[in-house]
Amino acid sequence: MTSSSAPAPPSPGAPPPSGPLRRLTARGRGESHRVSSPLELFFDLCFVVAIAQAGVQLVHAVAAGHAGSGILNYAIQFFAIWWAWMNFSWFASAYDNDDVLYRVVTLVQIAGVLVLAAGISQAFQHHDYLVVWIGYVIMRLAMASQWLRAARSAEGAERSMALRYACGVLLCQIGWLGLVVLPQPARLWVFLVMALAEMCVPLYAERAHTTSWHPHHIAERYGLFTIIVLGETIAAATAAVKSAVDEHGALDALLPIAAGGLLIVFSAWWIYFVVPIHGHLRSNRQSFLWGYGHYLIFASAAAIGAGLEVAVEEAVGTAHLSTLSASAAVTLPTALYLLTVWALHSRHFKFGIAQQLVLPVTALLVICCTFLGGWAVFAAGLVCSASVAAGVILTARTASRARPVSTSASAG
Repeated sequence: MTSSSAPAPPSPGAPPPSGPLRRLTARGRGESHRVSSPLELFFDLCFVVAIAQAGVQLVHAVAAGHAGSGILNYAIQFFAIWWAWMNFSWFASAYDNDDVLYRVVTLVQIAGVLVLAAGISQAFQHHDYLVVWIGYVIMRLAMASQWLRAARSAEGAERSMALRYACGVLLCQIGWLGLVVLPQPARLWVFLVMALAEMCVPLYAERAHTTSWHPHHIAERYGLFTIIVLGETIAAATAAVKSAVDEHGALDALLPIAAGGLLIVFSAWWIYFVVPIHGHLRSNRQSFLWGYGHYLIFASAAAIGAGLEVAVEEAVGTAHLSTLSASAAVTLPTALYLLTVWALHSRHFKFGIAQQLVLPVTALLVICCTFLGGWAVFAAGLVCSASVAAGVILTARTASRARPVSTSASAG
């Protein structure tokens, strides 16, 4: 009888069926109109809370003259935030069925990042990673449970892949305990070893079977997170300028920093979104390199905001560092952002040596702006704006030269 037969599985590319609790089966890579869900957007916003906390502590460390230890701590905290976000995003691209259990487990991950955010100040100031570790464990245990649920619904190579993911995630949590129990000199090595181990889990898990992540969806997820991080950069810099004006009234010294910072962030947005990167994401080899490389894009974008705050504090005399160091706090992450976006994004869509050199040369000129004293940030903003203009002009020239060829070819 048809009433006792099992329901037919959804066709590839179809959206997941409705219902309170369903099997966690893979979605089709060829789905049309695949966009980020409201839950994913909420997830991103909560993760940026942790990024903001890391940025605040980076500002305090650099402004106090402890740039080396501040950058190191920032790199460690940011890796935990970024890696948990990235793992969820790729998993959701392949397995998001949006049922009750999936939503609840995702909300648990959000709770974990908020716990992590609460421990960032202790990690920076006292090298106490206990709260950060607890928050990370909450996020990663929730992620492992998602993979176990996917394994329960899968068969064959896909089931083995999901189990490898779950086991890899769980085993890494044991290694991260070294940040809590081992002496401080050993913790850097713990971070390096465990960060490498975490990044090897996807490579190991997907040897025989790859997840059905969606190129358009993944490109959109990364793009939205980039927008949110850049928005946090603007918010942090604006708050710093407002506070400095209210307390010190040094508007003439702050205007070049505010204008230059705005030009840098506007240019950063333009440069990232000028190319349709989803067309480049065709295989795991290309996509993993692209996805992993975004650690530098996200971290440098957030660090630009921290650098602008440092520049503001130096301009009003509340930071214990030189003008050169304060300028470098803005120009160096800006240059890193430009180079990383070029390496991951732009170079795949540039034609000719002139187009290829725009961003690397811009990064070099931004670094040179470091030595311009109080006008360094403004000059860096002008350089970034000029880079955008140069890119637009060169692209238009390339298109105009190709148009007659295309027209004649179609006529023939």
